[in-house]
Amino acid sequence: MLKLDRIDFQILRVLSDNGRIAKAALAAKVGLSPSPCWERLRRLEKSGLISGYQAQINLRKLPGVITVFVTIELDSHAAARFQSFERTIGAHPEITGCWAIGGGYDYLIQVVTSSIEAYQELIETILETSGDIARYYSYIVTKTVRSPGPPLHLLAGGADE
Repeated sequence: MLKLDRIDFQILRVLSDNGRIAKAALAAKVGLSPSPCWERLRRLEKSGLISGYQAQINLRKLPGVITVFVTIELDSHAAARFQSFERTIGAHPEITGCWAIGGGYDYLIQVVTSSIEAYQELIETILETSGDIARYYSYIVTKTVRSPGPPLHLLAGGADE
């Protein structure tokens, strides 16, 4: 497991706020010279902790886009059912997130699509293709109240000082 110190967490915090920051500016923000900062950044990337850099798209600015969260309960808890369902989900780019969860449901998925009709079509396709779903419940997002990055300042509690 990768051991992180406070500077590693500072690098992660800066990048989570601004993934396009120049390497020299990143080094200055975390109090390192460029070369050691670059080495740390490469180590964080190589470990998989930093898995990529992307723009945050404000979906509210795109006309007609809807986001739907769906809780799904499978009809069986056999490993083959989970694998089959996960293969089915992986085939649909409209599904932008999928989490296996504990509790009353088996999965939580996030769908971003162009309309309610497109969402309904997707669900019908998944139901037909999968055959593994016992129940599902749809929750249409009407307003984004808060969608921050990860709370790195709270997660750094175990970092060396």
